[in-house]
Amino acid sequence: MDIAVIDTGVAPVLGLAGKIINGPDLSLDNPYTSIHSVDVYGHGTHLASIAAGLDPGTKDLSDSSKFVGVAPGSRIVNVRVGAFDGSVDVSQVIAGIDWVVQHRHDNGMNIRVISLAFGTQSALPYWDDPLSWATEVAWRKGIVVVAAAGNAGTTSNVTMPALNPRIIAAGAVDQTMSTPTPFTSDGGMRKPDLFAPGAHILGLRVPGSFIDSRFPSARVGARLTRGSGTSQATAVVAGAAALLASKYPASSPDQIRAALIFSGSDVSGNNWGNFIQLDKASDKLEEWGPAKSIESNTIIGGPYGTGSLEAARGGQHLTANGVTLNGEKDIMGKAWDGKAWSAAAWSGASWTGGQWNGATWTGASWTGASWTGASWTGASWTGASWSSIGFAGASWTGASWTGASWTGASWTGASWTGANWLGAYWG
Repeated sequence: MDIAVIDTGVAPVLGLAGKIINGPDLSLDNPYTSIHSVDVYGHGTHLASIAAGLDPGTKDLSDSSKFVGVAPGSRIVNVRVGAFDGSVDVSQVIAGIDWVVQHRHDNGMNIRVISLAFGTQSALPYWDDPLSWATEVAWRKGIVVVAAAGNAGTTSNVTMPALNPRIIAAGAVDQTMSTPTPFTSDGGMRKPDLFAPGAHILGLRVPGSFIDSRFPSARVGARLTRGSGTSQATAVVAGAAALLASKYPASSPDQIRAALIFSGSDVSGNNWGNFIQLDKASDKLEEWGPAKSIESNTIIGGPYGTGSLEAARGGQHLTANGVTLNGEKDIMGKAWDGKAWSAAAWSGASWTGGQWNGATWTGASWTGASWTGASWTGASWTGASWSSIGFAGASWTGASWTGASWTGASWTGASWTGANWLGAYWG
């Protein structure tokens, strides 16, 4: 069973080496490095290890001397969209989801779960937001999508795409408290579907990465680091979903979601939602039996996801050479046609070889363990080709990932270049 981690990359550190299938590198770093798909930031590796890490030679999964993730038998499909400092545009995340949907069964892969610890404050309703629609297409094609609910506290709405009620919105609790305490968004019309441990979660570190260098207090020994937030909770739920999909391969995403929600226990007795209980979810699926169909090939109403790409950014923008990426264009500077993209995404035709939205983003060849990482040659939103900008001259100021903190200090909005990745604290 394969888990697609659409994140900042996954490094082949001990505990993940040999378990990674490298998909395309869609990050802003692609043109400037010969090492594609590697996690220079550290966020994606941490989450991938929580979901499916496994130290080699592990014979007893309860051996505390070995690192073991939630679904150690699963592989990780690495779809890198976040740059060295976590920066990313929403168009890159949409392209990554589309790629997973189109290639979910290629070359022996069996992608049944997407882990997406990313969120925006989109100005659109979920049915009109293109990022939300991308995740819903994946869901309807048989992939369980787990998205981070956000770390904005108890008075704010969940972030997009977790706002979409069809997919799983993962909330986080501080499981170290005597009474598990939620620290995730829980306002507005949409609440997290379920809660998972999200405080001081151990995962594999990437030595020398952005996070590792800036938050040394988060390190635990030579190999591990601690992080807190709905990013980490998302990885836990993604691993749980992979275990269920592996044991009950005929179960639909809707069944897996329902089993996880209705088998949980109430958090704190305050109607916050259910705390994940995997054994009881498994019992539910055993009771319900297989779904009639894993995939849904019909849409009622629509079209969906045709809204503004600019509105989907939720106020977060990238800047390169003094030029801000905004308006209805992607990172290649290509015009955005929401209606055309929505239809192509649903029909599985948004990617043609290595092209997406009319520009070449990546190589289209399979080499046995990875997709070839062709550097971009198209023009960026600045009007210059990516290769002419130069790595050192690029300044990415966007924010998106939802890791909430790494040292105990909260990040606020765009003050941190990786703020939309929803792991909030390192430490």
